[in-house]
Amino acid sequence: MLTKDFFFELPSKNIANKPAVPRDSSKMMVLDRGSSSIKNRIFNELPDILTDEYLIVLNKTRVFPAKLKAKIKDKECELLLLKREDKNKWQCMVKPGKKFKIDTLFQIDGKCEKIDAKVVKILEDGTRLIDFSIEENDDLDKWIESNGYPPFPPYIKNAQAEMTDYQTVYAKNTGSIAAPTAGLHFTDDVFTKLAEKGIQKHFVTLHVGRGTFLPVKSVDVIDHVMHSEWYEMDEETAKALNEAKDAGKKILAVGTTSVRVLESNFRDGKFHPEQNDTKIFIYPGYKFKAVDALLTNFHLPESTLLMLVSAFAGKDFVMKAYKQAVKEDYRFYSFGDSMLIL
Repeated sequence: MLTKDFFFELPSKNIANKPAVPRDSSKMMVLDRGSSSIKNRIFNELPDILTDEYLIVLNKTRVFPAKLKAKIKDKECELLLLKREDKNKWQCMVKPGKKFKIDTLFQIDGKCEKIDAKVVKILEDGTRLIDFSIEENDDLDKWIESNGYPPFPPYIKNAQAEMTDYQTVYAKNTGSIAAPTAGLHFTDDVFTKLAEKGIQKHFVTLHVGRGTFLPVKSVDVIDHVMHSEWYEMDEETAKALNEAKDAGKKILAVGTTSVRVLESNFRDGKFHPEQNDTKIFIYPGYKFKAVDALLTNFHLPESTLLMLVSAFAGKDFVMKAYKQAVKEDYRFYSFGDSMLIL
């Protein structure tokens, strides 16, 4: 299977640079795998579509302001915090890379306070290990929260949004550099209506990492290597999901990140309370074990996210739906509209 098989033309006008207001007013395309039908709905109609045979699983990760701005020899530069390596040292993606040579000293222009930093190592994948001048973990964390910028994806140009717009209403566990965007559509009102119908919700955590931004460069899909991401399923959630499976309930995963947790965690016919890492790569041919329905956004051409959705609903069906979505002016990517696959 070739990466180019997942290409489609997407006009720039279809790329959303701001969220729908209110959140639950976004459009939602509903795909029925049984009848191969495609219907156009509004997200706030989700409680009308689902029955109490479903329960939903959401990713409660919280995005932190991982984007930093700096100047090196009067050149505007950017850093994206990826992973803390040791106290005040972070692995970072940097731009432009040629400015971040080993032992380069520079100053980060925070929103409220500047801070000194130094490049201490260039890693094999081209990222840099950056040493920040704040000694204590808590102090550096507080500085990042106060001085960092929203890590909007690079494909969103001139984003008309704030950090709160790039956060789900149920975000709790800090650690992501990108939002689990399918969850951005939910509001308290939608949750209330779901609860009134007896539709339970449960939470897992997967901290979204750099893999979100990395294109598939291999010609053949199977040669692509996913980056590892940390996830957690607590004991309460594992117990509830196992009981739901035993009762014949259907699990609706909200977002591809929730899918990756559920499919990675489901072993020997049950879910397990654990903290673990996953590099699971789901593409057509994969046999789903845990997930029965999927709520997701519209993704980039040739991306691992589009491949996962194609594995769930069938590539031809998904590509047909995407072509229709472009024609009918659906909004794509992080601040865009949603797709419900039943």
